Amino acid sequence: MTDHIRNFCIIAHVDHGKSTLADRLLQLTGTISERDMSAQVLDSMDLEREKGVTIKASAVRMYYTAKDSNKYEINLIDTPGHVDFGYEVSRALKACEGAVLVVDATQGIEAQTLANLYQALEADLEIVPVINKIDLPSARPDEVAEDISSLIGVPAESVIRISAKDGLNVDQVLEAIVQRVPPPRDADSVPLRALIFDSHYDSYKGVIAYVRVIEGSLKSTDVLRMFATQVDMRPVEIGIFAPGMKPVQSLGSGEVGYIATGFKTVHECRVGDTITRAADPAAEPLPGYRHPKPMVFAGIYPVEADDYTDLRESLEKLQLNDASLTFQPETSQALGFGFRAGFLGLFHMEIIQERIEREYLLDVLFTAPSVEYEVAQLDGEVITVDSPAELPDPSTILEIREPWMNIEIITPTDYYGPIMDLVTKRRGIFKKQEYPAPHRVQLDFEIPLSEIIVDFFDQLKSRTKGYASLDYQFLEYRADKLQKLEILVNGDPVDALAAIVHEKDAYHKGQRLITKLKELIPRQLFDVAIQASSGGRIISRANVKATRKDVLAKCYGGDITRKKKLLEKQKRGKKRLKMVGNVEIPQDAFMAVLKLDEE
Repeated sequence: MTDHIRNFCIIAHVDHGKSTLADRLLQLTGTISERDMSAQVLDSMDLEREKGVTIKASAVRMYYTAKDSNKYEINLIDTPGHVDFGYEVSRALKACEGAVLVVDATQGIEAQTLANLYQALEADLEIVPVINKIDLPSARPDEVAEDISSLIGVPAESVIRISAKDGLNVDQVLEAIVQRVPPPRDADSVPLRALIFDSHYDSYKGVIAYVRVIEGSLKSTDVLRMFATQVDMRPVEIGIFAPGMKPVQSLGSGEVGYIATGFKTVHECRVGDTITRAADPAAEPLPGYRHPKPMVFAGIYPVEADDYTDLRESLEKLQLNDASLTFQPETSQALGFGFRAGFLGLFHMEIIQERIEREYLLDVLFTAPSVEYEVAQLDGEVITVDSPAELPDPSTILEIREPWMNIEIITPTDYYGPIMDLVTKRRGIFKKQEYPAPHRVQLDFEIPLSEIIVDFFDQLKSRTKGYASLDYQFLEYRADKLQKLEILVNGDPVDALAAIVHEKDAYHKGQRLITKLKELIPRQLFDVAIQASSGGRIISRANVKATRKDVLAKCYGGDITRKKKLLEKQKRGKKRLKMVGNVEIPQDAFMAVLKLDEE
C-alpha cells in the first residue's frame, strides 16, 4: 500500500535555506540523532559545505507520525538552487509528487525561484509554499506571502512561515506535506519499472543507481535488466537512504532507494534509464530526461603527461555522477594530449576542476572557456566548432553564428540603470520589463552567450550590491561579424590562447591580452616576440626582453677590444638560442584571457 508514502523535493533560489530546512526535517523526524547532527547533513561533498551551495541532488527517507496518528514514510530529495545545476533539479522532480517551494523572507521571489517553480508545475507537482528566515530583522513575510499568492494562486494565509535555522513552525511543513502532497500510485501488481534519477561509483559495489520505483516491486534476489542497454544483472545490494545507505530486502512501488549494480563501467548504467525485471520485463521504458546541452567548453590537460590515463578515468567516473558533463580527446601543440570538455556554465566548470584535483589528486590545467559556434561554409556545409583551433580557413567561411540567450534579471528598481548599462555594453538587446512585486523589476534581454560566461554574473552582483538574480535559457544561433584572435609567441601560434571575438572587440582584446602576457611570460635568454593576429593581420605586438648574463663580470681591466669580443660572442650565442629555443608559457597565461579587466 502506498497511502502512507510521500515523495517530495525542496526547490528554491540559491541560498534561500533548502539545506537548512532539510536538516530541521531530519532532526524533527528523529532520522538523525542529535549527536550525529551537523549543518548541511545532505551536502556530503566538502565542496558543497565550503561554498555553501548544494551541487548534487541527494535523497533521504524519514518516518513521521502525523497528527492523525498515522505513521508516514516521507522521501525527500534535496535539490541545488544554482542556475548551472538546473538539470539536477529536473531529474529530482521526476521522482516526486510534490515540491516544497522555499522563498527567503528578506529577498522575496528571485529568478531561480521562478525557473524551478515552472519546472515543478510542468511536472504536475503539488506545490507547498514556505517562507523562510522570518526571524531576521529585515524579513517581510506579509509582502512575500502576497507575492507568492499572486504567483501561484493560493491564499496568502495558507503560505507557511518558518525559520529553518531556529526550527520555528517546521512541524507545519511536515503536516502540510502529509496533507497536501498526493501519495504515489499503488502499482505493485504490474511489471517493474524503476527510474534511475542519479548514480555514483563505488570501488567495491560498482555503479550505484539511485532509483524511484514507479511501478511494481523488486527484491534483492531478482535478476534486473537495464532497458537502454538490455544488460542483465543481479544486484549486489538494494537499500534506502537513511540518510546513509541502509540495505533492505525489497523496494515497493512509490519508494525511493538505491541499487548497487556491480557494473564497473560507466556506459552500462545511465541516468534516465529504466530498470525492469529480466523474467517479467515491462513493455516500454519510462520517459527519461532530455539530455542537457553543454553551454561552455574548455580544454583539460594534465600538468604531468603521464597522468593522461588517470585523467580519462576520473572524467568517466565524474560523468557517472554528473550526467551533464561531456568530454572527448583533443591535442594541443602547446599543451600535448588532453580532453575537450563541455559544461553547463562557468560555476559548473569550476566545480569539476576542484573535484578532479581533490577527489582524484590530479594536477590539471583548464584552458580559457569558449562557447559552441556554428560555421556555415561556402560549399553549403554547416559545422559546429567549440574550440577556436577548429575554425576552418577564413577563405572557406560564409558566416559564423554564435549562440544567443534569453536572460531574465530580477532586481530592486534602484539598480535599473546600472543593469541596462552592463547588458547593452555587452551587445545585449532589451526586450521587456515586468513588475512581479512592488519595488522589484524583471528585465528580459537577449545577449550572446560568449558575453555572459566569464564575469557577467560577478559584475551583475557588484553593480546591484548582491540583490539581483539571474536566470538564462538558450534562444538561437545568430550570424555576426566574428573572427579568430590568435596569439603568436616567437612566430608560432599558441592554439590554447586563441579566441573567437567580435570584429569591433578584436583590437582592444588583442592589445589587453598582449600586455597581460608580457607580464606573465618569464624572461628567456633571448628576446621573445608576442603578437596578436586577427583578420589576417598583426594588430598588437610586445617584446619580452632577454635576460642577460654579465659576461664582463670577471673581466678586470684590459683592453676594450677584449670586452667587445665577449659581448659579440654572447650575441652570437643568443641568435643560436633563438633558432632552437622553446618558450615556456606559465599556466597563469592560459587563464589571462579570463582576467582581462573590462575597460
